[in-house]
Formats: sequence, structure tokens, C-alpha cells
Amino acid sequence: MERSILKLTLESFDEELSSLEDIIKSNKVEEKIKDLNNATLDASFWQDQKKAKTVIDEKNDLTDKLDSLNELKRNLETLKLIYEMSIEDEDSLVEADEIVNKFNSEFDILEDKLLLGKSEDKLNAIMEIHSGAGGTESLDWCQMLFRMYQMYAQKHGFAFHILDYQDGDVVGIKSVSFSIEGRYAYGYLKGESGVHRLVRLSPFDSDHARHTTFASVSVAPEVDDDIDIVINDSDIRIDIFHSSGAGGQGVNTTDSAVRITHIPTKIVVCCQNERSQIQNKEMALKVLKSRLYSLELEKRREEEAKLSNKMDISFGSQIRSYVFHPYTLVKDHRTGYETSQGDKVMDGDLDGFISAYLKMRSKE
Repeated sequence: MERSILKLTLESFDEELSSLEDIIKSNKVEEKIKDLNNATLDASFWQDQKKAKTVIDEKNDLTDKLDSLNELKRNLETLKLIYEMSIEDEDSLVEADEIVNKFNSEFDILEDKLLLGKSEDKLNAIMEIHSGAGGTESLDWCQMLFRMYQMYAQKHGFAFHILDYQDGDVVGIKSVSFSIEGRYAYGYLKGESGVHRLVRLSPFDSDHARHTTFASVSVAPEVDDDIDIVINDSDIRIDIFHSSGAGGQGVNTTDSAVRITHIPTKIVVCCQNERSQIQNKEMALKVLKSRLYSLELEKRREEEAKLSNKMDISFGSQIRSYVFHPYTLVKDHRTGYETSQGDKVMDGDLDGFISAYLKMRSKE
């Protein structure tokens, strides 16, 4: 790296770091950490294990953000020292490239974390993918998206658990629901809700013609015990049926699969991948509560959008196109973010799209 370029980089980093410091200060992160630490010193703190865990998790989360900011400051100071040393020893600039790349990577991670300010953002995510118009092509597209989210979860150390899986007639998937479990899983993935469009040369067409197909993705936060969602018995219908599709031991052997229909909203959820009917029913109820909670959040966002005279992105709209012929381009239609690295995207590299979405929502 040339010395003149490093100077401009340092000026840019100073501005970027200042913006993150302002967010940390406005959110009163240090004061909150101090208050939470004081709470843990109370003699009765551990009497309520659930409340104690919530406090500890919040303290660890805030401390992680503060530690990340301090690490960025240290990297910046190191770069400034290298810049000063380069006056007499230009060879010292060799170290700058690696530290600049590290700063950029850690800055993006911290910025995304600071944009996840909603109470529901820290929850696990429950996702559903449904094949759309396009026959066999759509079923295969559903399978491709399912793999993409599996790979994303794996790359980020999130747990991945299949809840319901409906095979396609010949290939692919008709529909699938699954949970991605880890801190801020919902916050990162909430922008994936909507219709995903695929354009490619079909491997199922004897003429190898260009096809366009669609699949819908929905994302809901997995409700925890702190969120009170009441479901009246009279509002639901429960059906028991024979399990089918992908699964482990105990699946496909008994009438253990559970389908719950919420009559007022017509929401239908299924679970068949647990070992018993009771477990499937418990998981299906959890998924239903998450869907109802997500519906309530969407209503709130629509009201906020009306008050601010802004158009909101609703489920069912086309949010992203994945074009693999006659060129390669994956583009998000809401943020304008795009990449020609289609293979990487299908292997779970969604960070650019997620970051762009979070920044867009923070400005609304």
C-alpha cells in the first residue's frame, strides 16, 4: 500500500469510527453495562433464573459491542503508527494491507450489530420456503434456496433444524419450514421475506430453454417466554396425519405429524420431524405463535409506514432476482445491492444483501 493511499484510508476510518462511537454513546452502552453489572450483585439476583439469564445475555451482548469498538480503535492506532514509521521506513507499509482488511471486516460486523436494535432481532428465526409458479423448475428452485440458507447458517455458526419437509413430485421441494437458531438470527434474516425470482437455462427442459420461476420465503422470530401470545383453543383446528418426507428415525412410521390451522387468520403450520406427536404439536404451536407475532410486527410496520408516508415492503413482493443466463447477477430490488458472484450467494454468502437491507431500514 502506498503512503498517500494509507493517509486517505486513515481519514476515512476516522470518520467511520466516529459514527460508530456516536451510536454507542447515543445508546448509552457503557451506562447500561454498569447498571446490568450492578444488578448481578444483588443478593436475590439468581433466585429468578430466567430473569438472570436475560440480564447476563444483554450484558454480554453490550460488552461484545463495546469490545469490538475498542478493537477497531486499536487497529486504527496501529495503522497511524505504521503511517508515521513509513516516513523513514517504507517497508513498514507491507503490514498495512492486512490491518486495513481486518478493520473493514470488523467494522462491517459491528455496524450490522448496532443496526439490530429491535427487541425481536435477537431471537431465533423460523423460516418457510414455498415453491411458486414454474412446475418442476420451481420445486428445484425451492430446494436451491433451502440449501442456500443451510449454508448461511453453517457459515455463521447457527444451529439448523428442519420442522416440516414436503418433497416435490419428481425433484426438489414443494415446501419446507425450518429454524435457524443463534443470537440475532432473526435480525439478520428478517429481510429475506418475500418472493425470490430465478432466471436460468433449465436443466429439465430438453430444449435447454431459458426459464423464469419463483419461490416465496417467509421469516418469523421464534417467540420466547418473554413474549405473550395467547391462542384460544376455539381458534385452532388440529389434524394428525402420517409423516412423510425427509426425517430421521421415528419419522414415516406413525401418525405423528401435526397440522394446526389458525381459523381467524387462516395460517396453517405443520411439523413432522420430531419423534412423537406430542413433540410435533408443541413445535407446531411454537411456530404458530411465531407466525402470529410476525403478523403483528408487520401490522405495526405498515402503520409506521402510513404515518411517515413511506411505502413498506410487504410479503409477496419480488425482493430479489437471481439471474444465471445470459449473464450472472444477483440483485436486491429494494436496496439496489447486487453481485456477479452468483455461486457464492447460492453457497450462503448473503452478508452483503443483509447489511444493505439493515442500512436501508435504519434510514426509514
